Amino acid sequence: MRAPIALVAVCVTTSTALLLTACGGGSDSADKIQQSPSGSPSTSAAASASPSTSSAAADRPTITFPSDAHDVFEDQSTGDAAKDAILADNAHWVEAMDDAVFQGTTKTKALPFYGVGLGYQKALPYIRGFLDKGKSWTGTVLFFDRKVTLLSSNDAAVIYCSDESKAFPKDRKTGEVEHTAGSSLDYVLYNTDLKKNAQGVWQTDNVTSYRGDKQCQP
Repeated sequence: MRAPIALVAVCVTTSTALLLTACGGGSDSADKIQQSPSGSPSTSAAASASPSTSSAAADRPTITFPSDAHDVFEDQSTGDAAKDAILADNAHWVEAMDDAVFQGTTKTKALPFYGVGLGYQKALPYIRGFLDKGKSWTGTVLFFDRKVTLLSSNDAAVIYCSDESKAFPKDRKTGEVEHTAGSSLDYVLYNTDLKKNAQGVWQTDNVTSYRGDKQCQP
């Protein structure tokens, strides 16, 4: 599983009883790298997993994953345009964190575009967890059971699960893949708070993650 270095530790969110992504991108950062990483091209994952119907007017940064990594998002369409836009930006936020891992830097355009406040701050240790150990990841991470709660016209919460059983740590220099054994820790429950900015982008401003949560177990 793609446990990124130490973020699965429980992070506190401000949202009312919802659980979601890794502490600012770092739900078990440390855990993820020990387990297995996974993601996909923001273009394919976000395109196929999260339609870019949200705030088309915003000058969105391009996110591109390596060919061997994929983030796959289920529950893209709810039939409600407002909720679908939130789910789309939720997916983009996840991809923005992985994009930083692949680029090898936290100084990307996508990270502060889709994350603010505690959401952004919590994502940094998640990303550095990979970079400090010279790791990236390969494989596929599935995000499922994504549910949106619209709290107001500009505030929302998203709760979802991830399955990292098909994602693995990869050495940045040698390309060697660590095929770790699967376990209950491959499944993570996330809770995120999002706020819509003036450009219509739903930015993640807080996140909490619970690795191994029974709610996400198969």
